[in-house]
Amino acid sequence: MLGSLLITLREGLEAALIVGIILAYLARTDNRQGFKPVWLGTSAAVLVSLIAGVIIYFTAGELSGRGEEIFEGIAMFIATGVLTWMIFWMRKQAIDIKAHLHAQIQSVLTSGSSLGLALLAFIAVVREGIETVLFLFAATRVAESAVSFTVGGILGLVIAIAIGYSIYKGTSRLNLRSFFNVTSLVLIIFAAGLLAHGIHEFHEAGVIPPIIEHVWDINNILPEKSTFGRFLTALVGYNGNPSLVEVVAYSIFLLLALWSYFRPVATVKEAKAIKH
Repeated sequence: MLGSLLITLREGLEAALIVGIILAYLARTDNRQGFKPVWLGTSAAVLVSLIAGVIIYFTAGELSGRGEEIFEGIAMFIATGVLTWMIFWMRKQAIDIKAHLHAQIQSVLTSGSSLGLALLAFIAVVREGIETVLFLFAATRVAESAVSFTVGGILGLVIAIAIGYSIYKGTSRLNLRSFFNVTSLVLIIFAAGLLAHGIHEFHEAGVIPPIIEHVWDINNILPEKSTFGRFLTALVGYNGNPSLVEVVAYSIFLLLALWSYFRPVATVKEAKAIKH
């Protein structure tokens, strides 16, 4: 539940923030006629994301045996890569995303193109939507239960929409920097779990040798199939009897990702100052 909640909350909030910034700018500059194309672009993005989700889930449902294991493994690897990229992209863009969006909106308004506003909203939302579909598909493979997974996903979206609306109205006191840092930390751990699970699927398919099949086995202490075991599997990629390759990949990815994320990064202004 927590895994799907974090995914939809994080992705939904990013989309809501972008749409909120666009609408707030249009309202402040007395261009409310632009609301309609923005909502049309947003709706189209949601529809495309849903269609992509249906295609991915039905494709996976048609597979079985080794083909299914390879497909799921590849999906896990892609989800890990995209999720990691998204975390670092948002960290970099969060510094001046508002100013960047304002410049884009003003450029579109100057050209007088309603299609431009629709495309701006569509591209922003469809990116988050496709990412969400991919992450949720990967997460379903390690979810503790279908019901809690669905409830978590819906709850995350509801919270994201509520926060986005309150930010648009100027009533939110949420510290976005702290919010994204905390969720990024959890999602990095989640991504490490997806990577390890993808390797496990490739072990099952005979694509990647485990080297040592079970480095340890603590399923007698904390079974993967138990309620808490399923929860840990869904959130942090818990495996009661991992292979050597899984342990090494999980550890290296986690250490490198956390080090890269929390190391000091120069802002745009600081970078320019260093160059000069």
